Amino acid sequence: MDFDASTIRLFLHVLGASVWVGGQIVLGALVPTLKDMGDDAPKKVAQAFNRVAWPFFGLAVVTGIWNVMEIDLTERSNSYQVGVMLKMLIVAVSGVSAYLHTTATKRSALAAWGAIGGVSALAALLFGAMLATSF
Repeated sequence: MDFDASTIRLFLHVLGASVWVGGQIVLGALVPTLKDMGDDAPKKVAQAFNRVAWPFFGLAVVTGIWNVMEIDLTERSNSYQVGVMLKMLIVAVSGVSAYLHTTATKRSALAAWGAIGGVSALAALLFGAMLATSF
């Protein structure tokens, strides 16, 4: 068992994804309780979460790029290459929809962008697991 750059890279990537995806799940589950605490409570907690979540999203993106750079994609199957491209697209959807959720002013837009952000974050996590196990 080696403690090397690959281990650090994977650890940081999983850490970033854990905070980004797991935080969204936890925050989503807390919304009903937060609403009981006052109309502005969900917004205040979401803003505090964003101060933590976005740097970890950035960490996941940077280490994801690092992961791809460490692989010779030309030696991988077409399906693996497509999987990498789809994961990158899903990560972009996750980030854009989460951003749109933070800027939304209507409840319907908050709900829609939040749902798209959460589902796409989970999908990116799933694609990451699929890619990691297809070596």
